[in-house]
Amino acid sequence: MSATTSPVSQASPAPQATPVPAASPTPPAGTEMLPVEHQRLAAEVRDFADEVVAPASYEYDTARRLPMEIIAQMGQMGLFGLPIPREYDGQGRDYLSLCVAVEQLARVDQSIAVTLEAGLGLGAMPILTFGTDAQKERYLPALARGEELAAFGLTEAEAGSDAGATRTTARLEDGQWVIDGSKQFITNSGTPITSLVTITAVTGRRTGRSGTEGPALTSIIVPTSTPGFTVLPSYDKVGWHTSDTHPLRLDEVRVPEENLLGERGRGFSNFLSILDQGRVAIAALCVGAAQGCLEQAVARAKSRVVFAKPLGEHQHIAFTLARMQARVASARALMHEAARRLDAGLPISQEASIAKLVGSHAAADNARDACQIWGGYGFLNENVVSRHYRDSRILQVGEGTDEVQLGIIAKHLGFPGALAG
Repeated sequence: MSATTSPVSQASPAPQATPVPAASPTPPAGTEMLPVEHQRLAAEVRDFADEVVAPASYEYDTARRLPMEIIAQMGQMGLFGLPIPREYDGQGRDYLSLCVAVEQLARVDQSIAVTLEAGLGLGAMPILTFGTDAQKERYLPALARGEELAAFGLTEAEAGSDAGATRTTARLEDGQWVIDGSKQFITNSGTPITSLVTITAVTGRRTGRSGTEGPALTSIIVPTSTPGFTVLPSYDKVGWHTSDTHPLRLDEVRVPEENLLGERGRGFSNFLSILDQGRVAIAALCVGAAQGCLEQAVARAKSRVVFAKPLGEHQHIAFTLARMQARVASARALMHEAARRLDAGLPISQEASIAKLVGSHAAADNARDACQIWGGYGFLNENVVSRHYRDSRILQVGEGTDEVQLGIIAKHLGFPGALAG
């Protein structure tokens, strides 16, 4: 089936989710106050999402397959190079541009949106931020063009929120890093174009600012073709069916010493910086999901007639829609503020956590309300709101749980112990 053929219309005569009209002269919702170049980008990605991604979404969700032809089109549009400098074949734009693009994709398909978010935020950005000139020249151009994807291997079975519990190790031996261990829930790690995974591994011990000793984490670039690097079968997930997610195993994996990313022993602070950036983009995904649910709920409330009048003219439904709009507006404002601070070089730890926390709840709550407004049809997987309902659950877990976000916010209020328990 082509990407422009709607699988929903073939599967059932049920009322269909309503696409946003393409090529509208008005900027997408929430972009009216952004610079013109951001409005144009948002409109371009919105039209691509509505015309190419949305019609194919149900088919690929059911098949649980990442549509590489759509990923290739996104690469041709320059989406994977938005915040990467032109000298590395990127677009040379700001981080807010990435957030604008992620939001528009997430309106119709969270899996496609997170493929872009993780490919850049967790894949390319560590190399751009901490890589040597040689590493940037070697890896970034293909990533920026969307010809290759990179992943970030942090999470382990016993080391999620507590990254200090990492068990993967790396030792230097004859000019090579020898890596042993495993990773869990690694996005974009097993696609046909995944070329590398940045792995965090314990390389010794270090004394922290508080005087306590802990593991020294180091980031190392591991090409996926390296012997001993194994991508294990993908997970059977509740949501994000199209997103590529795998556990990884590393058995005596040997890479050159120069594959060290950043300073040895600084992997912990480096990945905190990367996660802060990633949370801003995930917040954009949350906003997109919440906006998509709002659009579908409004369309249903206008078209569905109940007790001789449109559903939306019943006060309870109208008030529900108003609350959905308030959630979107609040989450988007926080996300835009965090992105602007990031682009300005200002600290974003607290702002990123607040944006992700509020955004993830907005997405989950709007998905619940949209499903309720759609009634029985909101319980069908062919309906985009049902997919948002499933997909949005991970937004309160991935790239930092709600509890981690609350701990970070509490730390900025002067309660650093909250993160430890």
